[in-house]
Amino acid sequence: MKNILLFVILLMTSISFAQSVRFDGFIQDEQKNPLEMANIMAVNNGTKAMDSYGITNDKGKFQLTLKPNTSYTVKVSYLGMKSKEIAISTKTENMVQNIVMDGSGIELEGVEIVREMPVSIKGDTIVYNADSFKSGTEKKLEDVLKKLPGVEVNADGEIEVEGKKVSKLMVEGKDFFDGDTKLGVKNIPADAIDKIQVLRNYNEVGALKGLENDQDNVAMNIKLKEGKKNFWFGDMTAGIGVAELDSRYIINPKLFYYSPKYSINLITNFNNIGELPLTAQDYFKFTGGFKNMMKKGGSNFNVSSNDLGISILRNNRAKEIETKFGATNFAYSVNKAWNISGFGILSTSKTDLETKSQTTILDSGDQQKRDELTHQKNNLGLFKLSSTYKPNDKFQFDYDILTKLSKQNEDTDLLRESVVNTISAVETILTNKKQDPTSVNQNLSLYYTQSDKNIFAFEMQHLYQDENPFYNANLRSQPFDLSGYISGQNRNDLNQDRFVKTNKLDAKLDYYYMVTPKSNFNITLGNTYSYQDFNSHIFQMLDNGDRNDLNSAENNNRVNYNFNDVFLGFHYKILTGKFTLTPGVSLHSYAMTNAQLGTDYSQNFTKVLPDFFALYQIKKSETLTYNFSLSNDFTDVNQLAAGYVLSDYSSLFRGNRFLENATSQVHSLRYFKYNMFNFENIFANATYTKKVDAIKTKADFTGINQSSTPYNSNLADETFTGMGSYGRSFLKNYKASAVASFNWSKFNNIQNNVLATTESFVQSYTVRASTNYKNFPNLEVGYNALINKYSGSTYYTDKPFARLDYYFWNSFSFVSEYEFYHYYNSNKTVDNEYDFLSASLIYQKKDSKWEYKVSATNLLNTTYLNDDSFSQFSTRVSQYTVQPRYIIFSMKYNL
Repeated sequence: MKNILLFVILLMTSISFAQSVRFDGFIQDEQKNPLEMANIMAVNNGTKAMDSYGITNDKGKFQLTLKPNTSYTVKVSYLGMKSKEIAISTKTENMVQNIVMDGSGIELEGVEIVREMPVSIKGDTIVYNADSFKSGTEKKLEDVLKKLPGVEVNADGEIEVEGKKVSKLMVEGKDFFDGDTKLGVKNIPADAIDKIQVLRNYNEVGALKGLENDQDNVAMNIKLKEGKKNFWFGDMTAGIGVAELDSRYIINPKLFYYSPKYSINLITNFNNIGELPLTAQDYFKFTGGFKNMMKKGGSNFNVSSNDLGISILRNNRAKEIETKFGATNFAYSVNKAWNISGFGILSTSKTDLETKSQTTILDSGDQQKRDELTHQKNNLGLFKLSSTYKPNDKFQFDYDILTKLSKQNEDTDLLRESVVNTISAVETILTNKKQDPTSVNQNLSLYYTQSDKNIFAFEMQHLYQDENPFYNANLRSQPFDLSGYISGQNRNDLNQDRFVKTNKLDAKLDYYYMVTPKSNFNITLGNTYSYQDFNSHIFQMLDNGDRNDLNSAENNNRVNYNFNDVFLGFHYKILTGKFTLTPGVSLHSYAMTNAQLGTDYSQNFTKVLPDFFALYQIKKSETLTYNFSLSNDFTDVNQLAAGYVLSDYSSLFRGNRFLENATSQVHSLRYFKYNMFNFENIFANATYTKKVDAIKTKADFTGINQSSTPYNSNLADETFTGMGSYGRSFLKNYKASAVASFNWSKFNNIQNNVLATTESFVQSYTVRASTNYKNFPNLEVGYNALINKYSGSTYYTDKPFARLDYYFWNSFSFVSEYEFYHYYNSNKTVDNEYDFLSASLIYQKKDSKWEYKVSATNLLNTTYLNDDSFSQFSTRVSQYTVQPRYIIFSMKYNL
């Protein structure tokens, strides 16, 4: 199959070469200086269509691919100069011609030419004309983005441009569900999109633009077609279908309204076909656009989540998934100075998972084999309200509040086979996990420009988090020897209540002084204060229904923990020649106290932490960046609680109140090159981290049961990660890329009182190529190799994949995707092959509002997929059951 696909691409490429003529040359100003990033396109005089376009490189060179024996009008534009038109007629030979631009003025026609270009650049903004890349099969924003040069969309709906993650998505300049691009990527209709603007070096606060290092900040703004403004648009989809044993359905209305004054978005989705608009993983990582405001401070104090390890879906695939989802997003301009916006998201899902896994303890080789049936109920809620008040260019006041509510319940029925010293034992275990955590995050920011040289910024962020996870395990054998535990029961019913409350306040005041137009001095006064309560209690339910409270101190926790960090930071940023340099240092005063077991334990010390940033602007679109930071890493209350905590039915954890901070030094080097001449995109990144006095784990294993406690290791942990990618477009209709990444880690832990060093080395390699024709079938083919090497074990996944889409007869769209997996380990004790095939056929007459679709998922009726993981003490290989084959017939009405 791979050879056939390669042959098709080569054939289409050869046809394209055989029927084309190359027209190239240089675009210069009147002094013969090259003009980089000038726009040029050729309009066919006969068809009035644009047959080719280009953007000049740093030497002013352009190259167009044209049809032979054809008359063209070549249009050239460059910001700040008069646009120019020349007439050419091609023959069968290649043509060379230099073009000189007139810099005496600007014509309005030049602006129009820029708008018509498929890709144009204006300062830090790249503008893509969406229609230039559509073939007719695109239904959502995601489909359009995947065809743009330099743009990638991963399976989680995250957008990357030039190797950088897009942190904000806007429509008509208005925020679209802050902090998450997935909802926009999966729901904004493709036919409503006019332009896609990529905003590089983005800073939400105009007063701070250029003062900070914003090179990694990227935002995206969607410009709508004129017919979609001041009118409701969207679509309503309803479908029914069949699987092998039951019926399937989907109901998916989406409505959008945009005007200069306000905007409203409504998205709903009810289905049992496996579509999850928002997963539990998305929910917990959803930031709502809140920034890491203390990133310059040099301290890392992160509040961990007590989520009980509730299972997260792999690629949204499970045995059964039923979802009810609703979301709304609004923005309203009260007046020219005041804007408010917000969103609300509600999601309910029921999920059944069937998993087979084998866990191997690295030290002993003992194994635990599990067959699990899990049923989940997730109720998730997200609500945000934002306000921005900017009466003039000198003052801005922002306030945001984000609330997260959830209610989760997970029941698991598992059959465990433990193999200890070659002796096998089998038992049935029932577990229940439930929680309904709440968090409220508030942000207040003030920005004041006193003069051109003096700028002030005050930012404050408060987090309130209330967590109450409950865990129950019902086993045949007694897992642990706990004080007060009554042995000899038919079933060992072990329970734990846990309550964790957090109040965390971050505040900082920044003063910027512009020394020169190319240099500034920054003073930061900041404070992080956190107060946490941690309470937990273990109890046993007896066979007769009585409750046995394990009241000894070791089975209970009552901990109060205070953390305080006051710091003063100094940074100096200077642009000199091709270099941007920002050396900095921060002086910290730390105070920590944890109260438990009737006593207080306190730590107080000061520390100086340096950091350094350097950017080498090799060319206009070629950079080399170096970052260095020395930081203090602190744990929160979860690892300080000295009483026992149940991690699961085979793992018992006990904290250490005497833990100290770790110190991390991080070096990162990043190379980036983007050439609009041929849309060549080169990106490479390498990061080395060395952590001293890291908080590690001392684990004792009794067979497969683990008791562990944290400690400060005097041996350094090290990680080295790297990624490189190369992509470019060929002859306007071809796009290819190659990506390689790796992650090497070395960890030190104590296992059964013996110091153990473990290493992991994860590698991934991907190549892909695709076409983008308007009147021919389009094909994407690729191959991914994944190699996971852990201590003593290596797992491989070979994954060729292909996608075919074809718009034909001005009414039909056909899309099909295929993935093949070969999963095996080094000694072939695991060796599985499986594949997934999906296809859809859509019928919609031109200009009709009705669309009819037949789609089939998992056509080959694959039953499972594989995965593996590494925990520093063990390796785990898993097999997940996935949804069966089903066919859906749906109708969609476009407003």
